[in-house]
Amino acid sequence: MNKVRLVGRLDIKGPNLIKGVRFEGLRVMGDPEKFAMKYYEEGIDEITYIDTVASLYGRNNLLEYVKKIGKKVFIPLTVGGGIRSINDAELFLNSGADKVALNTAAIESPKIINQIAKRFGSQSVSIMIDAKKKSENNWEAYTLQGREKTDKDVIEWVKESVGQGAGEIILTSVDKDGTLKGFDTNLISRVSEVCRVPLIAGGGFGKLEDLREVLQISKKINISVGTAIHKKIFSIKEIKSFIKKNGCEVRN
Repeated sequence: MNKVRLVGRLDIKGPNLIKGVRFEGLRVMGDPEKFAMKYYEEGIDEITYIDTVASLYGRNNLLEYVKKIGKKVFIPLTVGGGIRSINDAELFLNSGADKVALNTAAIESPKIINQIAKRFGSQSVSIMIDAKKKSENNWEAYTLQGREKTDKDVIEWVKESVGQGAGEIILTSVDKDGTLKGFDTNLISRVSEVCRVPLIAGGGFGKLEDLREVLQISKKINISVGTAIHKKIFSIKEIKSFIKKNGCEVRN
C-alpha cells in the first residue's frame, strides 16, 4: 500500500523561518534549524526549504544551512528558490539536498527540467506550482511567492513539467496558503487527475478533517504542512494518527 508522506515546509528569509497568509504579511517564526530538528525528532517524513527571496535577487542563501542540517537529519531534504541552472542544482545535491525544487527557472525555460533530470535523475527534480484561482476550474501558475503572473494554466503546466522529466509536483494554493481554512480540494483533484508522478499538496490545512477531504480524492496524495505545525495547532503525531485512522499507511 502507498504510504502518505507528511512534508514540513519551511519558508526562509535570511536567517529566519517566516510565514504569512497567501504569501503576504510575512512574520518571523524563529530559527529554521530548531524547527527542522523538532519536526525531524517528531517524525516528519521530509522537509522542504524555500528561500523566499532567492528568485527576486537571483541567488539562494541556503547552501551552508543545507550542509549543516543535512548532517543532523536523515530524511529527504528538498531545496527551492533561485535554482536556475544545472550547476546550481549540482551544488545543492552535492551539499546534502536530495531534491531541488524549481519554479521561476522552469517557467522561463522548461528545458532545464529535462536537463537536470537527465543529469541527476527525475527523482531529484521537483516542480513547485503556486496556483491562484482565475475562475471555476481554472488556475494560473505564479512565481516570486505568488506575486508574478505567468499566464500558464496550472493543469497544462503540470502535464508539461512531467513531460519534461519532473519527478514530483509540489502544489500550493496561494489563495489558501496560511489561512488555516482548508485545502482547495477542487484544485488538488484536477491536478491529481493529470499528474503521473508523486504529488505533494499544500495550502490551507487548519483542521484534521481537511486531511480527510484530500485523502478522499486519492490516498496517493502527500501532504505539505506549514502554519499548522509552526503554530503548534497540531503535532506531527496527531496528523499521522489521523491519516492512519482514515485508511492510509504512513511512514513511522
